[in-house]
Amino acid sequence: MKRIAIQGIRGSFHDIAAHLFFRSEELELVCCNSFEELFERMANEKGLIGVAAIENTIAGSLLHNYELLRRSGMVVVGEQKLHIEHSLLCLPEDDMDSLTEVNSHPVAFMQCREYLSLHKNLRVVESYDTAGAAADIASKGLLGHAAICHADAAEIYGLKVLEHAIEDNKHNFTRFLIVSRSEEAKAMLGDTNKASLVFSLPHNAGSLSQVLSIFNFYNINLTKIQSLPIIGHEWEYLFYVDLTYNDFQRYKQSIEAVRPLTKEMRILGEYKESTTA
Repeated sequence: MKRIAIQGIRGSFHDIAAHLFFRSEELELVCCNSFEELFERMANEKGLIGVAAIENTIAGSLLHNYELLRRSGMVVVGEQKLHIEHSLLCLPEDDMDSLTEVNSHPVAFMQCREYLSLHKNLRVVESYDTAGAAADIASKGLLGHAAICHADAAEIYGLKVLEHAIEDNKHNFTRFLIVSRSEEAKAMLGDTNKASLVFSLPHNAGSLSQVLSIFNFYNINLTKIQSLPIIGHEWEYLFYVDLTYNDFQRYKQSIEAVRPLTKEMRILGEYKESTTA
């Protein structure tokens, strides 16, 4: 049995992503209230694997999670892409006419803005977690309350689904990283075709374009580049890069060619690219 740390509780999107990635294995979930708690527990508990969202096709990157990953020293060993579908859940006794309040995570509200605009009678109250909102309604018997979360939470918490697929954009996907302690990462890795890097560059004209030109020369495909400011160093940045490759040796050669051009470089992980779920 694998122990998996997630942000949120059973029925959350992190729970669904974890079970998709480890679909043939039995899991013990370690539910965390925050990503800070997730990485802290991983640092203190051997054998604990983490699942952490890193970007969404609508909301963008979870910038703080990049920093938590870098500082933690954890290694990316995989990724899982998940189609995000939101549903409206409530107690079995309620229906749309009896609802007065809707609870969910702020990002979920943002992704269902058009739907909520059609139900102005519902007071919008933010919660710490999508599935957590459903769990609170069930445990406290909150009549008149609805939760926006994944439909799977209905069966877990004894609620009913009033409406399916209420998200504004049906092309809504989140990418989750599977992370492990560095000393345990090798046991989880097989064939790889993707890598995540972080590096800083000299504050010189053309320094980034030189790096990108080398990756292009070695036929390395950059799928994402994200810059974050280095605190205490004005106008200097860390660059987080995701790239894919067909030839592992050519990828390694590109890394060695790029490394002398950087001030600091770290490979956050080499893993298999996810197909969309």
